[in-house]
Amino acid sequence: MEVRPMLVLSRKKNESIVINNDITIVVVEIRGDKVRLGVEAPKDVPVHRREVYEAIRRNDLSGQQDPAQQNE
Repeated sequence: MEVRPMLVLSRKKNESIVINNDITIVVVEIRGDKVRLGVEAPKDVPVHRREVYEAIRRNDLSGQQDPAQQNE
């Protein structure tokens, strides 16, 4: 999969961006250095915070190892 360079956008509270016609990211609140985002996506599209996504991937990858290698 080819990855594009990062697109950087400025948004204000209640403004949004749309991804692929069916995913909407909305700026819900800005408080100091924190931004709260809302994500509207189809139910079949997984949406995770990055650290959760990486933990899921690590878990999935460790489960895909050859069973003989897991005992080493």
